[in-house]
Amino acid sequence: MIQAFLTRCRLHKWPVYGVTVWQGNACLETWEAGPGRRYPVYSATKSFTATAVGMALQEGLVSLQAPILRYLSQEVGELSSVQRAMWDKVSLERLLTMSVEGFPFRPREGEDWMEQAFQCPIHPEKRVFAYSNFPAYLVGAALENAVGESLMDYMRPRLLVPLGIPDPPHRLCPRGHFYGATGMELTVEELARLGRLYEQEGCFDGVRCLSKEWVQQATACQIENDRGGYGYFFWRHRDGFCIRGKWGQFCLVAPKSHVVAACVAHVPQAADELLQALDEILLRPLGG
Repeated sequence: MIQAFLTRCRLHKWPVYGVTVWQGNACLETWEAGPGRRYPVYSATKSFTATAVGMALQEGLVSLQAPILRYLSQEVGELSSVQRAMWDKVSLERLLTMSVEGFPFRPREGEDWMEQAFQCPIHPEKRVFAYSNFPAYLVGAALENAVGESLMDYMRPRLLVPLGIPDPPHRLCPRGHFYGATGMELTVEELARLGRLYEQEGCFDGVRCLSKEWVQQATACQIENDRGGYGYFFWRHRDGFCIRGKWGQFCLVAPKSHVVAACVAHVPQAADELLQALDEILLRPLGG
């Protein structure tokens, strides 16, 4: 299967660095151009941030319906009464679902990202899908304040160690918060492990890391969009879901057939075509 996928990639001159296919607890095939080498996974970072939210939720440290200001009150400085009333409508859940209009795609480099966020002309009264890196950044910063430590320190014993992922390279904002939207680097196998955790409904190799309820909520369609729907920093994909980076970093999960197919590549002009190939060649033949 993987050779057929790689042949398709070579035909189109798509640089692919790793691909792996699992069904249940069995690795069916895997291939890496440089074994053990990590690559940027861009917005796949968002799904790790969401997973940390799920863990903090089951520990009673956050509430999805609480205004984000509850966790960022010491960060934002003075807000006018109009601004405060507006931001009181922005909950953790609204940010996790990308359902707040008005954010630009990403923060401007060389400036205070938190300050930028709270100057954005947002429109929380309407629930519409509006993809941006700002929501994930705010969720990551809020979560660090809620749990009282860096997100990497928080995830290490709860997620990274159980999944066998040594601390990955990651990015911080100018204030030192984990940039919850992008910046992580992973091997294809490490990316697949997060998908396998969700395919196993919150367990990994018999160890429960997440509640089944969180897995179902996070990967369900919480808001409609033109790509099949979106959950809590997870994309829907047909009957399953997808962890997605912007330039060809994917982990497709088909829960009914227990299949996980992941790849790490760099195809800025053809990411959707690469996703289609991954689906057609690796997922569907296994019932996914």
